[in-house]
Amino acid sequence: MAPFGMPLAKLCVCRNPRGSSMRSITCFMFLLGASMACGILAEQPLLAALGGSADSIESDRRMLSAVQGKVTQGADYTVSEITYGWTNVREYVSPQGIVFAIAWTGNRSPDLTTLLGSYANEYQQALKATPRQPGVRQRAIKTDDVVVERWGQVRNLHGRAYAPSLIPPGVTTDEIR
Repeated sequence: MAPFGMPLAKLCVCRNPRGSSMRSITCFMFLLGASMACGILAEQPLLAALGGSADSIESDRRMLSAVQGKVTQGADYTVSEITYGWTNVREYVSPQGIVFAIAWTGNRSPDLTTLLGSYANEYQQALKATPRQPGVRQRAIKTDDVVVERWGQVRNLHGRAYAPSLIPPGVTTDEIR
């Protein structure tokens, strides 16, 4: 079904100047493009931001129509997983209820501007100041307040972001994966 409850075939019937009906490939392509654009926009993540409250994870999951994955309770932190599209995001939450790290795996990287929250500007500035190295598939941006690491290849991307000052005592960065 197309928007407004009309079958897609009915929406693609266009009239030529003589008034007769004909199926128009142009009309169909326009609708197909519009549908794809809506799908792309709908996949933009709005996840709990680094340094933010854990309360937003559930509302973000509902907004994305994402599937709640497992929630793993550890002694020093909780990991909440959600999956949308082909991307799995793991949010690490301290006992105080603060998101201290985020990791992802999927066919595309999530929107880091959203994921990093208040750390996004600092990350963007450091990213601009870091020269690209041709052929290197791993990239790490480290500032005083945030670390963002990305690696992988097309359709198999991985990454993690964390705020070193927010990591609970006894937790190592090797646990963020």
